[in-house]
Amino acid sequence: MSIRVGFDILENTIKKALINAGLNEDRAALCAGIHTESSADGVESHGANRVPRFVKYVKRGWVNPNGEPELVGKKGLAENYDGNLGPGITNAIFCTDRAIKLADEHGIGLVTIKNTTHWMRGGTYAWRIAESGKIGISWIATESCMPMWGSDEPSVGNNPFCMAVPRENGEIVLDMAMSQYAYGKLGVYRLAGKQLPYPGGFDEAGNLTSDPGEIEKSRRILPAGYWKGSSFALVLDLIASALANGKSGAELDDEKKGSCTGCCQVFIAIDPYLFGDKESIQRKWDYRVQRADSAHPSNIKFSVKSPGEGTMERRKYSMENGINIDEKIWVQIKAIADGDLNIVDIS
Repeated sequence: MSIRVGFDILENTIKKALINAGLNEDRAALCAGIHTESSADGVESHGANRVPRFVKYVKRGWVNPNGEPELVGKKGLAENYDGNLGPGITNAIFCTDRAIKLADEHGIGLVTIKNTTHWMRGGTYAWRIAESGKIGISWIATESCMPMWGSDEPSVGNNPFCMAVPRENGEIVLDMAMSQYAYGKLGVYRLAGKQLPYPGGFDEAGNLTSDPGEIEKSRRILPAGYWKGSSFALVLDLIASALANGKSGAELDDEKKGSCTGCCQVFIAIDPYLFGDKESIQRKWDYRVQRADSAHPSNIKFSVKSPGEGTMERRKYSMENGINIDEKIWVQIKAIADGDLNIVDIS
């Protein structure tokens, strides 16, 4: 069962929970804001739902609440950092802002980070780059949690990948895992007692299924595009681990921690007007998006939307009506905010 909670109430409660977990007030406020915004935008799987799990990982020592990015190398428009297992959100915000700054100086900025932790909602950083007026590309290389096509065991990460276009009439932002559904989304449907809209993986008997709980048991999530998704995921891993000079997904597997602990991430910001003027490029983007959105819908109850266009609509609704959150998750967050850190993660 889900309920609706006001933005400020949710944000302040998460902030208290994160302070109890060991984050200082500034970091707790930043992370709480990101978690709350993610849930407000309809991505509760990587918003409020992740708070109990994050607290658990801090307790285990998998996340260093005081860890900060440390510059390891710099060459022209590119920088490489060691994340020192700091909170994934604060590390990723830092890298995003550095990529934007480098793009201001060079036209393109590339920032990589190794030894960091889960960044939660990947789209947060793509949106941030787009809102700065830059094209954004970012991704993360995780431990193995998805089968390579043709395998029946997890053998590659689902490696979320994001791209963003700074269209002034509404940013276009792609935020996707390499699986049909991320594990966090499976948890959302399981908690709600719902089936997935489309098959999302295989059960333990090898049958394609829309039952999120059965997919969680088998750990056989379905790669997006079948062999294409798992191939894309592998290449993202190879590139990220090289550019960040950090651990590949296979090396993360060997450490047996999970949830992106010690992973690599890549952040790229690009000036969209390197070779064209702003007015003509914005006009080109508007025309392309308008043509896509005006395509005849297969279901007249729904309109065709380009990626990211529904996000601001969902945020507006959440701000007016409260943020949707699973009641059991809300109880857990309030308990942590009251000082009880012995919460069992159910997300």
